[in-house]
Amino acid sequence: MSGQLELTGLHYRTGEPLRIVVEDGCISAIAPGSLSSPACQAGLYIGPGLVDLQINGYGGDDFNTLLGDGGKFPLERIARRLAARGYTTCYPTVITNGDDELCELLAAIDRACRLHPEWADFIGGIHLEGPFISPEDGARGAHPLEHVTAPDWAKLQRWQEASGGRIRLLTMSPEWPGSDSFIARCAAAGLVVSIGHTSATPEQIRAAAAAGARMSTHLGNGAHRMLPRHPNYLWEQLALDELSCGLIADGFHLPDQVLKVIMKVKEDRAFLVSDAVSLAGMPPGRYETHIGGCVVLTPDGRLHMESNEDLLAGSVTLLPDAVSHLTERGLADFGTAWEMASLRPALHMGLPAAQGLAIGAPADLAIFRRAGTRIELQQVYKAGRLVSK
Repeated sequence: MSGQLELTGLHYRTGEPLRIVVEDGCISAIAPGSLSSPACQAGLYIGPGLVDLQINGYGGDDFNTLLGDGGKFPLERIARRLAARGYTTCYPTVITNGDDELCELLAAIDRACRLHPEWADFIGGIHLEGPFISPEDGARGAHPLEHVTAPDWAKLQRWQEASGGRIRLLTMSPEWPGSDSFIARCAAAGLVVSIGHTSATPEQIRAAAAAGARMSTHLGNGAHRMLPRHPNYLWEQLALDELSCGLIADGFHLPDQVLKVIMKVKEDRAFLVSDAVSLAGMPPGRYETHIGGCVVLTPDGRLHMESNEDLLAGSVTLLPDAVSHLTERGLADFGTAWEMASLRPALHMGLPAAQGLAIGAPADLAIFRRAGTRIELQQVYKAGRLVSK
C-alpha cells in the first residue's frame, strides 16, 4: 500500500520482538515479531525518537548567532545532524540577548521553518531561556548581565510575533516583582514556564508554581556556588510536585549522587536535556566562543573555561550519551533512561509523541543497536519519513 512502512526489531524496554506498521506518518498496527527476523538477529531495537527541550547548538552551528549561511538558521543541516543521533524533535534554545538581537534570532528560526516545511516539524518549538532571569552572579550563569531584565509582557509579545508564535517554553526567575501575574498570563497563553537561573526565595518559588510554572530548567545548575543549607531554591523546587525538571547527565554538571536523589524524588517528572552548545560534536581542542571567550574541550568531553578549569563552559553531551551515562553508572535501567530522553519531555510539552510505541502515535522512531552501554543509531524516522540512516 502506498505510504505504508513496516519495521521490525526488539522493543527498547522489554527486548521482545515486535512488528510496527506505519501509515500516513502514524503507527497503524503493532504486533509481536519474530526473533528470526533479520532486524532481531542483528540486535536492532526500536524506540521512540529523542526529544531535547534545551539545546543551544551542535556541530559548530550556534542557535544564538547568525554567523554562517548568510545569517540564516540552517534548519535542514541541524535536523539531519541531530537525527543521526536519534533526535526526532528539538527545541532550539535562544538565551538572554538584546531586544533586537532576540527578534532577529527568533525570526531566523521562523523563516527557516516556513522555507523548509518538510523539516519544520523537527522543531517542537523555541525555548527562550532568559532574559527574565536573576542578575546575580552564579545564578545568572553565562547569560550577559547587560541584557537581563524584569518580566515584560510587551517585550515577550514582540519576540513571540518575530518567532511566528513558535516560543513554547520560557525559562525565567520568579524573583522579580509581578512574576506571579506574568507567569499566569504566560500559562493562559499556552506557554510552559520553567524556573531557572534564579535566586528566588522558597516563597517565591511556591508562588510561581501556584501561578502556573511547571518546570525547573537544568535543576542543580545555573545556581550560586554557595547556598544556605536550608531552606533554599533548590530544595523548594525539588519538593514541589507541580514542577518537573530537566537534568544534564553528562558526568560533569551534576554528580551521580545528585542525579540519583533528584530522580528518586521526581520519579517520572525528571527528564533529560542536553543543554548542548555549538561545540558538541566537535573535536577536542581550544576554541574561541562569543559568550565564554576562550574555552577548552577535553578528550573526555568536558568543556571548561581556559582561564579556570573549575568553571564549565557548557555541555557537549547529546541525549544518547546522557542515556548511556545513566545506565553505565547504574542510575537507571535502559528503558527508563531512554524514556527520560524521549517520552517524558514530550509528555511535559504536550506533544503527541508522548504516546510512544502505540497505535495512532506519530511514527517518530529510532532504530539502534546497543553495544554495552553505548548506543549505535542505525535509522531514524520522523512521522514515518526516513531522516537518517
